[in-house]
Amino acid sequence: MAWENAPSHICRGGDVRGLAFCCPPVKPCPIMNALREVGLTPQEFLEIKQKFAKETRLGEGPATCFGSLVWCCKTSKPCPLRDMTLNQIGMTEDEYMNLKKQLSEEILKAGNVQGSNDDAAMALAETFNISVDEAKKTLEDCDNDLRMAVKLLKLKELEQ
Repeated sequence: MAWENAPSHICRGGDVRGLAFCCPPVKPCPIMNALREVGLTPQEFLEIKQKFAKETRLGEGPATCFGSLVWCCKTSKPCPLRDMTLNQIGMTEDEYMNLKKQLSEEILKAGNVQGSNDDAAMALAETFNISVDEAKKTLEDCDNDLRMAVKLLKLKELEQ
């Protein structure tokens, strides 16, 4: 199954997992804040994506905006160049999104996201009067999407 709860694009307010859908950091935009949040420099981000492109089929797509699918958007955003490339190489949207999820995991693993996850878990624990372990588990279940974790915990609260 494709990336079920894929984040919005960073430029549309998505969480840091959305870095998988970002263009190269060549101008001031929300990507710079997201990179600071995960503890990566623009150069480190470029290198992670370029390495992933070499190791996977996301490296294909010379006709795309930045020369490879690794820089392309989420499939929910219309893009004729991305879609043409996917069609030409026989890659399904599910395969594309699964590779983007793997890329997101690589980016977050390379960064220093653990500290911010601990902070988020502490905030959730205090807000919802739950243990930090339960808050961490909820965050993990939500692929570290804080907004999704808050929604889930609110629903749990309503059920009680």
